Amino acid sequence: MVRALVTLIWMLAAMCSYAADQATGDTATYKYPGLAQTPPMGWNSWNTFGCKIDESLIRETANAMVSSGLRDAGYVYVNIDDCWHGERDAQGFIQPDAKRFPSGMKALADSVHQKGLKLGLYSDAGSKTCAGHPGSQGHEYQDAAQYAQWGIDYLKYDWCNTEERNPVEAYRTMAQALKAAGRPIVFSVCEWGDSKPWVWAPPLAHLWRTTGDITNCWDCVISHGSWNSYGVLRILDKQEGLRKFAGPGRWNDPDMMEVGNLASAGESRAHFAMWAMLAAPLIAGNDVRNMSDDTRSILTNKEVIAVDQDVLGVPAFAYKKEGDVEFWFRPLAEGAWAMAVLNRGAEVRQVTFDWTKEDVEDTQSHLRLDLPGAVYRLRDLFERAVMGSTNKPLKIKVPAHDIIIYRLDR
Repeated sequence: MVRALVTLIWMLAAMCSYAADQATGDTATYKYPGLAQTPPMGWNSWNTFGCKIDESLIRETANAMVSSGLRDAGYVYVNIDDCWHGERDAQGFIQPDAKRFPSGMKALADSVHQKGLKLGLYSDAGSKTCAGHPGSQGHEYQDAAQYAQWGIDYLKYDWCNTEERNPVEAYRTMAQALKAAGRPIVFSVCEWGDSKPWVWAPPLAHLWRTTGDITNCWDCVISHGSWNSYGVLRILDKQEGLRKFAGPGRWNDPDMMEVGNLASAGESRAHFAMWAMLAAPLIAGNDVRNMSDDTRSILTNKEVIAVDQDVLGVPAFAYKKEGDVEFWFRPLAEGAWAMAVLNRGAEVRQVTFDWTKEDVEDTQSHLRLDLPGAVYRLRDLFERAVMGSTNKPLKIKVPAHDIIIYRLDR
């Protein structure tokens, strides 16, 4: 009872603080400022475990993120998706499922923080979550205050059971509540792209989903009746036209990764590299406690991660396509570029890229690959080696369902 009263007082104080901000005109942005200046990196429970989650899984995953090198590579968020919820107490405050999380969320967050990691949770803008647990509608300020008290660092906010609710209003309310709670919590809009959140979410959230759920296939659509889940290439294709909305503190989110859950290491490489080219959040969705050496090597590739985390924050653009092969470019800080050659097809492809005949310019950032004025070194980021330069045509074989990604430096 005392704890609930303290939380209630905290919540009321936070609401008063936000009201004061409104009175002084401090409403330019509703989200907590200064967060996610580069795309968030971490892990989420849903892709592999769904509702089969508990405290032991989260503790074991946190340990594995440290021992595998994921944490040191930049993956800091340990995000618990749907099904952690218990019921609300007599005062309306959400509680974790006592059987699944017997130590409580505050103790779990403390444990995760001690490992140099951060803890994330999931909720929903409707009356119930997608799995039927209590949603946050009508309890936004209570829930935000509870999360802050627990020490939560990230909130994924879903869109099930919202009926006729207005998404801008719903996500703005939770953004205001999180900011008022006073703790720096990254806010992830998971509205599936239905109402074009890239247009209205930048003042409210640090990232927003651009599509329906991803699934662990290369190129497929799986129907679930009233909604679909999509393979990697289908998700990739749905990013067209969205790059102009992304940048430091505001990211397009093509969903959590299926690296390690796909049919081959090549597919996982391509998936990972393209998410890095898109400046997408890198949220792993595999079982990091039992991943293969190939999966670990892909996820911890610091040179590909550096492309994703580039401080310029400009996502890649599709430059041209030759059959099943696509050429993508991304401008990077300090005059560097990233280039990805993606083979979508089921056969090995021999490709040639003659630098003297190409004019690579990003019309969004107005940056241009300085050819032929300068020579760029080509570093293969998966081979971790320099593979020539732009002073002669690039001639390579790209394996089926795979990618080659380069960093170009003068």
